[in-house]
Amino acid sequence: MNPQHAEADYGYLTTTGRTSGRLHTVEIWFAVSGETIYLLSGSGGKSDWCRNLESDPSASFRIARTDYPVTGRRVRTNVEQQTAREAVFAKYDPGYGSDLTGWRDASAPYALSPAG
Repeated sequence: MNPQHAEADYGYLTTTGRTSGRLHTVEIWFAVSGETIYLLSGSGGKSDWCRNLESDPSASFRIARTDYPVTGRRVRTNVEQQTAREAVFAKYDPGYGSDLTGWRDASAPYALSPAG
């Protein structure tokens, strides 16, 4: 991934609909740690993008007009959950205008790794 892309305000996650089979794209906050892109689902994993990703982990993530093929998964280990939550929180909380601590702590973390 282009290191400058990690600084973008948002990205676009495209998943395959678990029922329809059609592509679905959402604009979403993200943070990068190493080669992993982390996302937080404020709905605790109940959003369509989460359920689509769990049904078919092959997806793409677009940042600044560049599409990255990725493989997604829900983060299950406590250590990686902490990494995901802190990375996304640290990126967005300072400029948000209100406290994102509750969102950080209650959100379900997801990880996107380079496909291949």
